[in-house]
Amino acid sequence: FEYPNFGEESHDPEHAPSSGGIDVRKIGVWSFIGSECVFFASLISTFIVYKSRSVTGPGPEILNIPLTSFSTFILLMSSLLMVLALAATQRGDKRWERIWLGGTVLFGLIFLCGQVYEFTSFYHEGMGLTTNLFSQSFFVLVGFHGAHVAIGVLWLSVLLVAAMTGNLGKSRATSVELAGLYWHFVDIVWIIIFTLVYLMQAVPGA
Repeated sequence: FEYPNFGEESHDPEHAPSSGGIDVRKIGVWSFIGSECVFFASLISTFIVYKSRSVTGPGPEILNIPLTSFSTFILLMSSLLMVLALAATQRGDKRWERIWLGGTVLFGLIFLCGQVYEFTSFYHEGMGLTTNLFSQSFFVLVGFHGAHVAIGVLWLSVLLVAAMTGNLGKSRATSVELAGLYWHFVDIVWIIIFTLVYLMQAVPGA
């Protein structure tokens, strides 16, 4: 079994994957993030439009602000660990590379577990996907973000396995950087969702 190539950079400029001096992989990730911005903008707009159209049954008052605030803190701290993981990879520190990548994966899993618990408790309290327009727009928006977090955790887990088996290292720091770009994007989107969906719903008349 040969471990897959995680994008080892070539030291020969003639063979480096670049376009106008920019790594084509970064261009690809930034293009993907741009399309995801449009996707989440449409979901957020839909939530804003429909959040108060039909609230028969449980509505915004059911949201668990303390739990979600803790989950938000965990996700934000995972971004810090991601920065530290990239710095460790760039300086060739394999030990801390593994520690910070492992911590990022762990924090991502904690966030996902919190979201699963939250969704389960909502269901038991009578708010399902088809309860009303608020629940539909809420579950679609927050659920899709959770799916993106799960993809990020899977991506980082692959990098962690590569680091544990000695297949990452300083020469492939770009692979960690690309994963970091995606992870930071997911965190930024969550800050917007947390503010609009949770904090503003807690304010009377918002």
